Amino acid sequence: MSTNLKATEVDMAPRTTLDVLEVMELIPHRPPFLMIDKVEEIVRHESAVGIKNVSIDEPFFAGHFPARPVLPGVLIIEAMAQTAGVLVVESLGESERGKLVYFMTIDNARFRKPVVPGDQVRLEVRVQRHRGPVWKFIGEAKVDGQTVAEATYSAMIMDD
Repeated sequence: MSTNLKATEVDMAPRTTLDVLEVMELIPHRPPFLMIDKVEEIVRHESAVGIKNVSIDEPFFAGHFPARPVLPGVLIIEAMAQTAGVLVVESLGESERGKLVYFMTIDNARFRKPVVPGDQVRLEVRVQRHRGPVWKFIGEAKVDGQTVAEATYSAMIMDD
């Protein structure tokens, strides 16, 4: 298939999938606190899908719960927020790289089903509204198509 896009248009074309190294270019989180392995289906200013592959090697499983490891719900919310952070920085462009996205509110958080090692969590986030540096999101986490957690939350983008 042929395309007529010029090199500069290709460079400016929206990315739809980011691997973990590209994610780390956009947000400051690093292992062991980087909660997403990639981001896909990015629609700037609208939505994104993060992917978290849950491994038994995660450091928090040593204490939560050793005999029956469960991904802490707050880390599912954090993974949603990191996905939203990638969406914000990718939406706003190069000038916003290196800025931080801080939680302001977390509302209506619900945890429907435990997430365990071996699960792949699909983190679907949608922009509910955006005014200046403040963004509000609706997030839903799914495993095998079933909702395991959901929340609405807001964040502010700020200089480091």
